[in-house]
Amino acid sequence: MSKEKQASQALVYPSEKRPFQRFFKMPHTYVILFIMIVIAAVLTYIIPAGEFKRVDDKVSGQTVIVPDSYHHLTQTPTTLLDIPTAIVDGLNDSSDVVFFILIIGGAFQIITATGTIEAITGKVARAFQKRAKLIVPIFLTLFSIGGFTMGMSTEVMVFVPIGIAIARSLGYDALTGTAMITLGASCGFTAGLLNPFNVGVAQSIAQLPLFSGLWLRALLLVVLLIVTSLYIIRYASKVNANPSKSIIADMEKNEDKSMKDHLKELPHLQLQHYLTLLVLALGIASLIWGISTQGWYIKELSALFLSMGVISGFCARFGPSKIASEFVTGAKNIIFGALIVGIARAVLVVFEQGHIIDSVVNDLAAVVGEVPGFLQVLSMYSFQVIMNTFVTSGTGQAAITMPLMTPLADLIHVTRQTAVLAFQMGDGFTNMILPTSSALMGSLAVSGIPYQKWVKFIWPLMVMWLVIGGIFVVMANMIHY
Repeated sequence: MSKEKQASQALVYPSEKRPFQRFFKMPHTYVILFIMIVIAAVLTYIIPAGEFKRVDDKVSGQTVIVPDSYHHLTQTPTTLLDIPTAIVDGLNDSSDVVFFILIIGGAFQIITATGTIEAITGKVARAFQKRAKLIVPIFLTLFSIGGFTMGMSTEVMVFVPIGIAIARSLGYDALTGTAMITLGASCGFTAGLLNPFNVGVAQSIAQLPLFSGLWLRALLLVVLLIVTSLYIIRYASKVNANPSKSIIADMEKNEDKSMKDHLKELPHLQLQHYLTLLVLALGIASLIWGISTQGWYIKELSALFLSMGVISGFCARFGPSKIASEFVTGAKNIIFGALIVGIARAVLVVFEQGHIIDSVVNDLAAVVGEVPGFLQVLSMYSFQVIMNTFVTSGTGQAAITMPLMTPLADLIHVTRQTAVLAFQMGDGFTNMILPTSSALMGSLAVSGIPYQKWVKFIWPLMVMWLVIGGIFVVMANMIHY
């Protein structure tokens, strides 16, 4: 065999294992989600159907479970023919988030087309060129504030493009930019110092003073920010030293060349950029005001960002057709990720239609009550982690689990404050790895990062977070928090 032919085959099959690896390569994200839906459907045949009675709690304003009211129902399993309907129902149920993502994609494409992001990232990159690592803890801390005050989670996706642009301008990658935005909000949300959507609801159900026990949650936040900062900085430094070390190196080739090697060519701020920045500043101020005082959610935020995009286009002297064209381009580029959110929702739809969520809650609560005393508090924490797979909404999980965990905590002599702490950490941590989390999948949709790549990046940090949570819940139990 000629050397040329051997070389060509080596390029196609660099090792004998290559054909085997190609056959067993990672499935498409939609395939992974479909497999999860099928597994959920199978479980509706295995797990008995049942439900708790629910009442409206006057203190919290939530619909809560009545303890000891669990009863079995007639089995309503999801058949193979029901799965397509469940997927459609999932898309319908999450349509507000799906359209929110599409509108964000369109609006930010208009803003990107004005050149403002390139101009501001150029300015930031020049200012921090010799202190680039400071960007990570600064952004983590900044977005943690939104997480622990306003419960910012899904909403954080609107800031991901800015984080990516700044990260790339400093020689990092899109994964770094996405992480320092989303993980910052996640740290804040999980610590929940003043978060009304998880800690506030849970403490109300547990009949604790609102936002009491703040000092330990503040300590938790500090620990999470330090550990997360060091983890991201370590990864970002490797990428900066050798771009091929990036988990998403295939996405970064062109961007790295244009943003890192030609930093001096980035535009300087001009009048149109300042006007666009003013629109963004007013928009963000309106966002904070609306969420904190007016109860704004997806519909209002969608309208706000649509307006910001259109007004920014006019500030850059774009015509109506140019604005419309850029909007369509942005929405088209993000539709893959937007649909993921709806398809992932189908997993929960199957559980709900099969009436097995309450059965899982009842069985897990029974297990927690049977384990040895020194493991019970960790079992409560583990219970909440598992429940977050089925109910990723913090408010929803509090309404389902806290009416059970509160009397259970009293029974096993665990303080109610510790039970709330176990809930908030169990609810918060895994939102950054579960494909059923709209906050995660929305941010990945905006960034264009494949879910599989994100999991490769996040799983070591997820292990660290879960261990930290275990340490804190044990410590809280020891000091009768």
